[in-house]
Amino acid sequence: MGLIGSLSDPNIGKHLLRDEGEVVVDEVLHHWIVYVRPGLEALVAVGLVASSPFVLVELGGVLMLIAFALLLHAMWCALREHRDRFVITNMRVFRINGVLSQQQATMPLHRILDITVVKPLHGRLLGFGHFVFESAAQEQGLRDIRYVGRPDERDLSIQRVVQRSGLRGPRVVN
Repeated sequence: MGLIGSLSDPNIGKHLLRDEGEVVVDEVLHHWIVYVRPGLEALVAVGLVASSPFVLVELGGVLMLIAFALLLHAMWCALREHRDRFVITNMRVFRINGVLSQQQATMPLHRILDITVVKPLHGRLLGFGHFVFESAAQEQGLRDIRYVGRPDERDLSIQRVVQRSGLRGPRVVN
């Protein structure tokens, strides 16, 4: 795999405990809304390049430099969002993010005390939400997972995995 391939794919498989029977239940990429800003930045960069022949020669070079910087920033932001993955397995949930350096935060299923799904108005309209995990640990790197597509389905998926793992008994309703 080349440099571009290794930069764009966080390679979730190498983080699985395959010897222990761990399998991926769901790999969550960010909702498409996170790519709107980088996309707009790239469009502005293209607009600057297209308009540069119509301005003074001195300003044309500056516009090209600004367009190049804007395009690089847009590509960096899109790559950063693409590499931020939240993974649900049959044993744990974990998050991998980072482009040049990589961070991983893991929480075993039995440590999950509560999951809050926050769906702001624009998230409800566009189909995304944010997860807030509460665990037995006070500080953890897996507290806020933002811009999750289909958050209700993903929440149910986590609840099913926790239930099937036998970590919580069935709820008794009186």
